[in-house]
Amino acid sequence: MVIFGASGDLTSRKLIPALYRLFQRGRLPKLTRIVGVARSPFSSEEWREELAGTTAQFAKQNFTPESWKAFAEHVYYQPGDIAQDSDFTALSGFLDKHEDGVKTNRVYYLSTMPQLYESAIAQLGKAGLANDSNGQRRVVIEKPFGTDLATSRLLNDSIHKVFREDQIYRIDHYLGKETVQNMMVLRFGNTIFEPIWNRNYIDHIQITCAEEVQVGRRGGYYDKSGILRDMFQNHLFQLMMITAMETPVRFNADIVRDEKVKVLRAVRRFQGSDFSEAGIRGQYDGYLNEEGVPENSQTETFAALKLLIDNWRWKGVPFYLRSGKAMSCRTTQIVIQFKEPPHLMFGGNRHVSPEANRLVIQIQPAEGLQLYFQSKVPDQEMSMRQSELDFRFSAVGDELPDSYQRLLQDALNGDASLFARSDEVEQAWQIIDPIISAWRSPATPTLNSYEPGLWGPIASSEWMESQGRQWFDVCPILA
Repeated sequence: MVIFGASGDLTSRKLIPALYRLFQRGRLPKLTRIVGVARSPFSSEEWREELAGTTAQFAKQNFTPESWKAFAEHVYYQPGDIAQDSDFTALSGFLDKHEDGVKTNRVYYLSTMPQLYESAIAQLGKAGLANDSNGQRRVVIEKPFGTDLATSRLLNDSIHKVFREDQIYRIDHYLGKETVQNMMVLRFGNTIFEPIWNRNYIDHIQITCAEEVQVGRRGGYYDKSGILRDMFQNHLFQLMMITAMETPVRFNADIVRDEKVKVLRAVRRFQGSDFSEAGIRGQYDGYLNEEGVPENSQTETFAALKLLIDNWRWKGVPFYLRSGKAMSCRTTQIVIQFKEPPHLMFGGNRHVSPEANRLVIQIQPAEGLQLYFQSKVPDQEMSMRQSELDFRFSAVGDELPDSYQRLLQDALNGDASLFARSDEVEQAWQIIDPIISAWRSPATPTLNSYEPGLWGPIASSEWMESQGRQWFDVCPILA
């Protein structure tokens, strides 16, 4: 595995600790070598020493000097600048020397600034490093994958000049989380959920990704991005696709991704008044004072969208997606809100409807799910109350791997099931781009303010209530 941007934060905070844990658990092939590439003038030994400190910090109780020493023998460093042809020629020689003529698979991981993706890919092609005649060659690319449809297509075109689509792994760390993967098992590995996973039994679905942190020193970057680019086009859409997809005939990368793309193609595009009526914009108080944010910025730090999927399964079932900064807590959850029973015979007061059944799938911070159902209140005739059943992954006793562990292992094994395909990325931008454009136009919907620590603007709750529904504002259901 060759990591470009080896001196960056992502490498020390996520990639190396994840590879280290895979090594500890016996998940890395025995002859795996990890080569860091960056402009910093390190030797291999100096880079290992620096990584020992950061890995101890982020691997925490799993770090031991003995296992690190064994792992570090597989870690190398090669100075290189993406702008220099000669540095890629030197890298090619370095890799050939360590492979010693043995057929070897390579994974190139672009942990660099997005602006350098095209240059890095072009240099790999020019140096012959994408040639897979002597072993498989794959490239892993971090988000953001473009900033709109046009830039994503340009990036796809430039990458396809060097790598085939089956060699490209576009990573979204949300898909590496155990709960996201468990969604497929929950739906397709059981007989109790799939028969009711449709418009006949489900009233609506909520997907929430709330962050309690403010933008802080990322203001300059964030103001050019906004919440729709930062969270909706990738993370929230990925969760929506897995929630809404049809059953794949096999758990195969292309077949799974075919079904996901069908969901995006079925999403009804916004027209006319949809841009103002099917969404809410918000900005937390104090955002304009953040470093790098213009004093007249209209960038959203909160957004809620109502999407409709026009297919047989989901016709008429709204998908409510929302995300925001400076909210009441950090939680990512999917709420499956079932319909009320068609006939109520319990509860005494027939004008008071009990809360309908609800399945809450918590992606983070504590992975698990909770099922809400009605039960009888003891010693009170046939009065009802809401009860819950909890399942927590932590209760099973197994260690939950970091999402990067799963995704890195899949990239090494050549399994692209949890990585985005080019048509998937472009379909997502086709949905989001018109909304962003409309929200930047003179007739833009109101930018509602909200105090940090709340669940977004009051207008968001009023918007849901106007549709006869309520947000599931629980922080979080599992601790």
